[in-house]
Amino acid sequence: MKNFKFSSLLHVPLVALLAVLAACGGGGGGDSATPPATSTPTLRSIAITVPGNATTIAVGTAPKVLVATGSYSDGTTKALTAASGLIWAPTNGKALAVATNGALTAKAVGTENVTATVDSVVGTLAITVTAPWMGVTAGGYQTIARKADGNLYSWGSNIKSQLGDSTTIDRNAPVLVAGTSPTWKQVAVGDQFAVAIRNDGTMWAWGYNQDGQLGDGTQTNRAVPTQIGTAKDWAVVAAGKAHVLALKVNGNLYAWGRNDRGQLGDVTLTGNRTAPAKIGTLLWASIAAGDTHSLAIQRDTNDLYGWGGNVNGQVGNASRTDVTAPAKIGTLKYTSVAAGAFHSTAITTSGTLYAWGQNTYGQLGNGTVTDATAPVQIGTDGNWSQMSAGAQHTVGLRNDGTLWSWGANTEGQLGTGGTDSLVPLQLGTGANWKSVTSGMAHSFGLQSDDTLWGWGRNVEGQLGNGKNAPYSPVPVNVPN
Repeated sequence: MKNFKFSSLLHVPLVALLAVLAACGGGGGGDSATPPATSTPTLRSIAITVPGNATTIAVGTAPKVLVATGSYSDGTTKALTAASGLIWAPTNGKALAVATNGALTAKAVGTENVTATVDSVVGTLAITVTAPWMGVTAGGYQTIARKADGNLYSWGSNIKSQLGDSTTIDRNAPVLVAGTSPTWKQVAVGDQFAVAIRNDGTMWAWGYNQDGQLGDGTQTNRAVPTQIGTAKDWAVVAAGKAHVLALKVNGNLYAWGRNDRGQLGDVTLTGNRTAPAKIGTLLWASIAAGDTHSLAIQRDTNDLYGWGGNVNGQVGNASRTDVTAPAKIGTLKYTSVAAGAFHSTAITTSGTLYAWGQNTYGQLGNGTVTDATAPVQIGTDGNWSQMSAGAQHTVGLRNDGTLWSWGANTEGQLGTGGTDSLVPLQLGTGANWKSVTSGMAHSFGLQSDDTLWGWGRNVEGQLGNGKNAPYSPVPVNVPN
């Protein structure tokens, strides 16, 4: 090895000296040097999206799976999952529920935020929950409808607190009926009162009570729903002008309210009844109540019975004499029945339509204005599925989803835009109707897309569209 003198190195340039040292192995391990470290992108924000960008969802619809997308410091984006540490949560859980996979379920009407969180980064999206209309009942000069969340909404005349909102103020747009838990499953609307059944089988009533029609043992008007007794096995209820019929789950019939024409069906009773009383021993499947008469279809046999006021032959027993106990009507078999003020309609097991009673305005639909004291067939069609009878008009649905109406049309209650009709006329050309109901001089229909439509008298705001025009001759929508 060559010998170097330190003094001679002092005269060598620094770069050359380093080269010499490197050649001699100085600095050691040159081949194993570690490359510079690369920084990991950090999550900066989270965006939440809904399929179809629909931030309004309805109660009762299938869950929608939310998507959370993260944006990073290096400009990249990627979907986030539970494996990424993603946590879903609603603000308070009152309107929404969110599963760990982002499946979003609507619980109740309202607007609520959903958050997607990874560590300290949070994304937020506001979701509005609506409840589609699920059922509607018109009576007197008011209307009550049920939404998918089980709440009842009412509008129209409120002179006797029949809207159940604790006031006596008429409403031309839907207001919530007091009491929200447990929710409602069926409601019947009389002249100035209403009776409804909750999901727990209890029965409640509100409005006018002069004749004991609320069934709470008093004659006191009620501004909000008041429970009738303590029974929890009520199945269905029907309201007339001032009397009520109701079925228990076992098919037993109960009645209360006004009884001046024998409409309660209790031969031992000479006056009104302020609380439910069992009527006879027969079991029933369907009931209807008119101004002063009652109708019912017997369970298992499908036989039709009628009783009460009969001056126009509305009971259907081929007479005009009042009937104080259920009397069998003819030999035909029926599946459904409806009672108007002084006329009646029913659908047979074969789908044919029959009507009887007052016919001054052609409300029977048989092409005449002559009363009928026994059921007469209306046309030859065998595809009727549902009927509703108002004071002087009738509306009905066929199996094909078409809607028909006939009788008086002085306030547009037929919805056809024309005049009175002695025979069924199709309302529009749509074939997407799924239920129908009628009040004194107005009608309502629910379409297959759960939109609600009303027509006829609107002086009291009973069409619910925010207006008080005297009437609408064609259907108008009730906003959800």
